[in-house]
Amino acid sequence: MGPLAWLFDATVTIAGHDILWREIVGNLFGLASAVGGLRRRVWAWPVGIVGNVLLFTVFLGGVFHTPQATDLYGQAGRQVFFVIVSVYGWVRWRQSQHAAQAAGGAPDAPAVVPRWAGPRGWVLIGTVAVVGTVACALVFRALGSWGPWADAWIFVGSLLATYGMARGWIEFWLIWIAVDAVGVPLLLSAGYYPSAVLYLVYAGVVVYGFVVWRRARREEAAPAVDAQQAAHA
Repeated sequence: MGPLAWLFDATVTIAGHDILWREIVGNLFGLASAVGGLRRRVWAWPVGIVGNVLLFTVFLGGVFHTPQATDLYGQAGRQVFFVIVSVYGWVRWRQSQHAAQAAGGAPDAPAVVPRWAGPRGWVLIGTVAVVGTVACALVFRALGSWGPWADAWIFVGSLLATYGMARGWIEFWLIWIAVDAVGVPLLLSAGYYPSAVLYLVYAGVVVYGFVVWRRARREEAAPAVDAQQAAHA
């Protein structure tokens, strides 16, 4: 076995269960990305992509013959879409950051100003959540995915949350809470223990993130409103 193959298949035994190191490392990258998102830092996106690539191989346990030989197609598939949406978010946040700096903002200022999605955004979120979950559940069930309905919601909800983060919508934190509430039981039942533990950690991070972004909305939006009113005076 070569060194790369060893790194790919390396495991650690926790409470009698063999756990892939790349599942642990991939989730740590995901946690770091969540913290970066909370702080509205552009580096959150590329860090998250690294974790997505690692976790893609983890959740196809049957395909890659991992200790958790259960295929979660929704969990694996969402990593692919995460990469796509993360590239969009990365570009969008970089553009926002450059525009703010060109307008005289501080070089280390947050990349986006949080805002509520509004009625149109809520309609979009609700429609995609319902239609997407039903459609994906039918597909995942046909593929033999473990827990297709829960897997479908995690898949759709995660994409909605990531898209909302890219748009700077405060609601994306609430979507993550709903994803975590379904994800923890699913991952525990499928034997993906590090990922389940990380979902619990995420729950604390996202609640705190919601509070931080909502506070930032009140503090950072007020000067912008004052400036607009002054411009029209």
